[in-house]
Amino acid sequence: MKALFSLFLFIALTSCVQAQSPGIITQDVATFKKTIQAKKVQLVDVRTPAEFSAGSIEGAQNMDVKNAEFKTMAAKLDKKRPVAVYCLSGIRSARAANQLKEMGFKKIYNLDGISEK
Repeated sequence: MKALFSLFLFIALTSCVQAQSPGIITQDVATFKKTIQAKKVQLVDVRTPAEFSAGSIEGAQNMDVKNAEFKTMAAKLDKKRPVAVYCLSGIRSARAANQLKEMGFKKIYNLDGISEK
């Protein structure tokens, strides 16, 4: 019985972690690439300015999610248009996606890391 409860708890916790918030679509590299090519999205790199200057996706705007001014910068985006966010591992972009959702953005694409898997 204890093993069954542990299994249930494990499944419940992992499904919560993988669940996406409505309006936030997490994508792998190939799908994200197609999204930013096919859709008229506002592309946002949420890494630091130093990381951004070392290389970024063409057409991306840099808005460091760790910067206290992130929400001020993001407020300049059009809430009616989709936003695509990315960073290096997907952690900061997930954080940015959640903040954008709270700000009223309706469709947010989040890249789940930039390295090919």
